[in-house]
Amino acid sequence: MEEPALEAVPLSALQHYAYCPRQCALIYVEQIFDENSFTLKGRWAHSRVDEERVVSSGDNQILTALPIWSDKHGLAGKCDVVEIRDGLPIPVEFKHGRREAHVWDEIQLCSQAICLEEMFQVEIPCGYIYHISSRRRREVQLNDELRQRTLSTGAAVRRMIAQGEMPPAANDQRCTQCSLYERCMPEATYHQSALHWNEVLQELEGWT
Repeated sequence: MEEPALEAVPLSALQHYAYCPRQCALIYVEQIFDENSFTLKGRWAHSRVDEERVVSSGDNQILTALPIWSDKHGLAGKCDVVEIRDGLPIPVEFKHGRREAHVWDEIQLCSQAICLEEMFQVEIPCGYIYHISSRRRREVQLNDELRQRTLSTGAAVRRMIAQGEMPPAANDQRCTQCSLYERCMPEATYHQSALHWNEVLQELEGWT
């Protein structure tokens, strides 16, 4: 007997969870989302690639807004850009900020690669994050450690949504940039739950 298909987790939810589990729960459990300057900049960054199209350049192709999924891991979403190089799909994630490395962005990129690998039946060694403010791209190696973190994050998001969990607030410097600050009330809710932020991070192996 075949196992039932996993409920698909949005790829964007992995990025939100890796940044802050409470932010992810507010969006995907409570269905709350507010805009601020950071989210508007992010929306503008993605507006360049949000229309599905194919552009050819020599033997290569550039696909934008490509719907992707993984039945094996229960993931679904959309790639900003996929560069097809000699038949190999390479994901490129657009970010509005400067050229800085953030693990939550790398997890989102890795989740895209995992979907593309299943769809195209290939192995993808790396992907890229294009930083619009600096107009530079950064190569991300999709090693075993990043892949494990990505899959662990996806499992944690699926469990959180299924159980309707609301993790505690981080109550640190990330809160100042969060559009959900007023809804979250981090100073008031930080000690609401016995599940501390550091315990959440410990679920993702090797995270420091």
